[in-house]
Order: sequence, then C-alpha cells, then structure tokens
Amino acid sequence: MDSELIAKFPFLEEARQFVDDSGADIAELITSPSYEPARARGVQRITDALAHSEVSYVPMVRASEYDRLMEVLSYPYARMIVSAVGDRFLTKRYALAEAVRMNRILVGEGRENTIEVSEQLNAPSTADADGIMRIRFTDYLRLANRMKSVDWKLINSDIHSGLVYLPQEKFSRLMQNALQDRIESELPLMTPDEFKPYLRGDINKVEMALAETKARFSPTGGEGMKIEFCPPCINHLLEMSRQGVNLPHSARFALVTFLSALGLSYDQIITIFSESPDFDESIAGYQIKHITGELSGGEAYTPPECATMKTNGICYNPDKICEQEWMTHPLKYYRFKSKPRRDGQPSRDAGGKSPTDARKKGA
Repeated sequence: MDSELIAKFPFLEEARQFVDDSGADIAELITSPSYEPARARGVQRITDALAHSEVSYVPMVRASEYDRLMEVLSYPYARMIVSAVGDRFLTKRYALAEAVRMNRILVGEGRENTIEVSEQLNAPSTADADGIMRIRFTDYLRLANRMKSVDWKLINSDIHSGLVYLPQEKFSRLMQNALQDRIESELPLMTPDEFKPYLRGDINKVEMALAETKARFSPTGGEGMKIEFCPPCINHLLEMSRQGVNLPHSARFALVTFLSALGLSYDQIITIFSESPDFDESIAGYQIKHITGELSGGEAYTPPECATMKTNGICYNPDKICEQEWMTHPLKYYRFKSKPRRDGQPSRDAGGKSPTDARKKGA
C-alpha cells in the first residue's frame, strides 16, 4: 500500500484500509494525545480554507509512516469539525479548498495515479501515450457546467467517439470540481454526542476564524448596512418600499439579495417590506427565506449585476460612480463608497466629492 499516495489523496478508499491497519479508531483520534498532530493539522486544513481558499500541501516524500498517518487522519478530523460547526459557507469553502489542493497535486501526477483518482471520483478516464486524458462527454458536461470560459464549452473541445480529450492540467481542474461536489454532498457528518466535548475547543477556534472571514468578505465589514454607501438604485427601491409602493418582483428580488449580502437578518428585511400595500407576511416571509437560502438550508442567491438591473428597468438615478466602466455590480458600489481614504474618511466619488461634501452642497 502506497502511504505517500494516500497522504496526498486522503479521500481515496485505500485511506480507510491504511488507517485500519494502523490500529487507529475515531475515539482515539478525538481523545488520545498520540493523535494531537492529526487534530492540529485537521484544524489547519480548515483555517487554510478560510484564509487562503486552499489547504496547504505538506510534502510526504521523506515523511515517516507516522507522519503520513497523521496527515491522512487530519482529513476525517477536519470533516468532523466542519460538520460540527454546521455552517453552509464553511462547508462550501472547505470543500473548495480541499479540491484546489488536490488539483495542484494531480497536475504533476503520472497517468496511473490520475486515472485512479478519477475512477474514485466517479469520473473514470483513460490516457494515451502522450499523457492526454480522455473522459466520457457526459461526465465532462456534468463537471464542466459551472465553468464560465468559452474554452470549456463542449463545442470547443476535442471530442471523438463520445470521449473528450484533455491535457493533464485541464483534466486536473475538472477533477477539482468532482472532489468539491463529493465533499459537499457528504457533509455534514453525524457526530456522536459523547465526542462533542472533546471537539469543543477546536470548534471554538474554527468558529472564531469563520466569523473573522465572514466579516472580511462582507461588504460592510460586519458592521451593518450604512445607507449613505448604498447605490442609487437600492436607495430608490428602499424609498419606494417606505412609501408603500408595490414593488415588481425583479425589484423585490434585487433588494432582498442585496440586503442579505450586507448581512441583514430576516427580521430586518421583512420589516422593510411590511409597508407594502399588499404585504402578506406568510407570502413575503416565504419568498425572503427562499431567496436567502434559509428555507432550504442552501446557498443564498446573489444580487443581480448592474446590467441585469438595467435590463429589468430598475437601474434608477445613476450617478458618476455608476457611470464608471469598472462599476458592474451594486455590491461593488457599496465597497467602493465604504472604503476609507488614507485620512480615515469614506471614499470620495468618481467626481472627487465625498458623501459629506455632497450633503453640504445639497447634492
């Protein structure tokens, strides 16, 4: 059994046998001081995901069997912690980070290992003498459907007899999607209650790192929405809602997704819509929870881009910032306006005015 290969790809079926042969079990992994390196590395896998969107690679070429075992065991331990935290954002980010790590390693692997990995990721492949990988077009479509570049369109691919021919680098990128999908589908795991007290310390570490990451990614920096930083279209929709105007569906969707992205709670969002003349809390509440992902436990919808807002006729009163070529999204507008200048004041607009200057001049 190739323990180096298993340490590189701990999701392989052989990893289970490797762990069984070592005599380790879940209880010891969670409680025994002998497995502290595996637990520490497991937490690192998660914090790497949050900080860098990629799990760091630890070379195993000259590592001892014990070190390789710790690397393998860190993978199920990380999955347990992610499951115990139970946050959808964390689950998706962790799955992506593990998949990116595998992608980088797989690019340099030989044909035999690459074929083995693809087989276990439910995307069997073959390779020709030149190292070109071949995969069934149905698997290709399933794994490439999220890729935006035209290079990934099937019509632009090299396909013969139902097989898509790919260079190693492109094939490895496809396997990244396969592993990401697999991890997301497998989590969360069920953790026995008797183990949870032992996991609490590491859960707390991850929850703190998660909160910091969410604040960093939030357009508001975790400080809540500030109306002076909102783009004109959103301010107009908010004003229409306050005046009891019946907003069209596209406007409601844009407003809910924008407010949700800024971190507003369900109660805060529903309050805004309560002024509508046809307000029905049961209907509005269902729609809001569906859009924000709360109803299904899934991922929230993202706010529409500026181009979509224009198409839907809800791009109102564009200002000088809106007219900039790089301004393509309402959230980008918010980030730009809320970014402090070097003197600690909010950013000035494209015409050189700060929000304070504009208010003073009655703009």
